[in-house]
Amino acid sequence: MNTFQEFLETVEESEKRERLVSIFSYIRKEFPELQEEVKWKQPMFTDHGTFIIGFSVSKGHISVGPERACLQKFQDDIKKVKYPLLKELFQISWKEPVDFELLHKMIAYNIEDKKEHPGFWR
Repeated sequence: MNTFQEFLETVEESEKRERLVSIFSYIRKEFPELQEEVKWKQPMFTDHGTFIIGFSVSKGHISVGPERACLQKFQDDIKKVKYPLLKELFQISWKEPVDFELLHKMIAYNIEDKKEHPGFWR
């Protein structure tokens, strides 16, 4: 699996696939400079070769991983929208609305915070 399209083809339920498409489309529109990559069977967006945000899916939710430093910065915002917050990611239930404003803030933060970062991870 090398492309977002190939990843999406592995998501069997159309509602879940459409939900992911809406998230990916939003990010493409708002951050056209980001590159799409699939690593470890997970779609992710990168900038100048450094990780910005990644996603994975399970039966009950979408996992969103923007790295721990970003999660710590926005933990109050994540808790405010009642997304489960774990050590390395937060989860959006398939039934919950996506807080695109929160995603936007997190992605913008990572782009700025990592603009001169030479590696993939912090």
